[in-house]
Order: sequence, then C-alpha cells, then structure tokens
Amino acid sequence: MDAIEVIGLTKRFGDTVAVNGINFSVKEGETFGFLGPNGAGKTTTIRMLTGMTRITSGRALIHGHDIVSDTRAAKQLMGIVAEISNVYDELSAWDNVVFAGRLYHLKRVDIQRNARDLLETFELYERRHDLAGSFSKGMKRRLTLAMGLVNRPKVLFLDEPTSGLDVQSRRIIRDVIQDLARKNVTVFLTTHDIEEANVTCDRVAIINRGVIAGIDAPEKLKQTIESLQSVEVSFDAVRPGVVEVLRALPQASGITKEGDKFRIYTADPPEILASLCALAQEQNLRPISITTRGPSLEEVFVRLTGLSIDTAKEEGETDAGLD
Repeated sequence: MDAIEVIGLTKRFGDTVAVNGINFSVKEGETFGFLGPNGAGKTTTIRMLTGMTRITSGRALIHGHDIVSDTRAAKQLMGIVAEISNVYDELSAWDNVVFAGRLYHLKRVDIQRNARDLLETFELYERRHDLAGSFSKGMKRRLTLAMGLVNRPKVLFLDEPTSGLDVQSRRIIRDVIQDLARKNVTVFLTTHDIEEANVTCDRVAIINRGVIAGIDAPEKLKQTIESLQSVEVSFDAVRPGVVEVLRALPQASGITKEGDKFRIYTADPPEILASLCALAQEQNLRPISITTRGPSLEEVFVRLTGLSIDTAKEEGETDAGLD
C-alpha cells in the first residue's frame, strides 16, 4: 500500500484552477519532494492532502484512508510542519511540545518520553525551560519540527523546512529527515531549494500551473534533458574578452560565468574538450580545472516550468490559497 495516493486531485477558487487533476503516489518510507514556481499549486496541494483545504474533486489517501471520508484516521497517521511557525512564544520549548502531544490525545507518559527524545534530537533539551520567544529562527524551526513529530507519525508533511535557516539548523533537519527515512517514515516536502531536493529526496515532482510537469528520481529527471550537457572550465587568470572567445567555439550552444568558472553548454562535450585544448594554446590560457557536467536539477526545473529558480525565490510566497 502506498503511503500517499493522489487521484485526479483538483482545487478551484472561483474561476481559478489552482490544482488541475493531478495524479501521483508516494511509497512508504520515501522522501518525496514537491517543487514548483510561486503560485504553481504546491501549498494548495499540501493543504488538501492534510485536510486543511476542501477538495473540489478527486481523492487523496493516506495509507488507504481517504482524507475526506476518513479524516480522523488519516490525520492520526500524519505530522504537519507548516512554513509559518506555530510555536507559542510565551511557552517554554518543553511546554510547546507537550501541548502538541495533548492535541494528538497522547498518553502523558508517551508525551513526556517523546518530548525528551525530540528535544535532544534537535539539540534543544538544554534550553527546554526557556521561553520559545527567546529562540532564534533556526531554533524555533527545530522546535516546530519536534512538535510535528511528537505523535511519531507515519507520514510527515514539511512545507519549506529549511528556508532561511542557519547552517547548524539545516544540518540537523536534514539529518533528522534521513533518520526518518531509515525508520520507514514517509516525508513529503515542498521547497524552493533545488539543491536541497537534489540531495534529500528519493523522487521529486515538479508542478507548474496546477499540473505535474515531471516526476521521477532527480538523476532520471536530469537524464531527460540531454541538450543541457556542458563543460566547466576555469583558468589561472581571466583576461578581458575570454567570454566572447569561448562563445565563438563552434560546438558551444551557450555560455555562463559562475564565479571563477565558465560553463559551456554543448551537445558534444568531447569536441568542446578538444577545442578548449587548442584554444588554450592559441590564446596562452592555462586551465586549472576542466569538468564535464550533465544537467542539474535546477536546469530541469527551469526547462519544465519556463521560470528560473532565482525568479521564484525573489517573488516570495503568494497569498494563501493560490500557491
């Protein structure tokens, strides 16, 4: 049985179709990424899957339980961590987790045990008696995750789990996600961070304008776009005009400068390598590194959505209901 099964899921807001008949399934123990530009339908989908927004048509099943007709059984299996923190600043870290446990009607002994384990996992136990209002953004995010896991869910929904966090908090959260996968917990996460999805997720779905534009393992998605092969080169010194010289290579279909490196897009990397060697001798350039690269997940995202990830980040979140 799949942990999550989505069948013809649709959401309309008046004349606007936010999610348009999407279908996918997520296996038990899988870490599944849900990517898309701003307004693509990510948040609307996760709100329907968790019973927070009414479904216009279609079905969503959590371990076989319909989120509409069998809501209580479905929700008992899930943990939810929204992008906006639900931490109560006037309560201590300990009391926040205990309060979350009570909402799930857990036994007192289970709440006490889980609260201790989770606060230790997220490196917050030493601060358990401190008011959450004194915590940094990263600490609050970790506390929110502890609250979302207090019922030991079989499916965890994460909306932008590491957005804007410090390195320590990102590392801890990623380690926890990997540990949950080892424990056969299904993780469904939405993110704007393409690299996070690339290194964290078993599979990703890319949604655009309310429909699924692509769904597969990150590496398999990359293989679908052969035209985005490239050669990356850096030189010991960069002279004016080198970009124009590289762009003039007959096998080059495009070029970008990334830091101290130049990335040359081509359908024929071996020919570009040969041309680069000849060019280096001719122009007296000294390459210090040359690497052939396939397409990145970010480039797949751009190709499938027609929108750069930088643009999506700059736009930020739209108002609730249309993302």
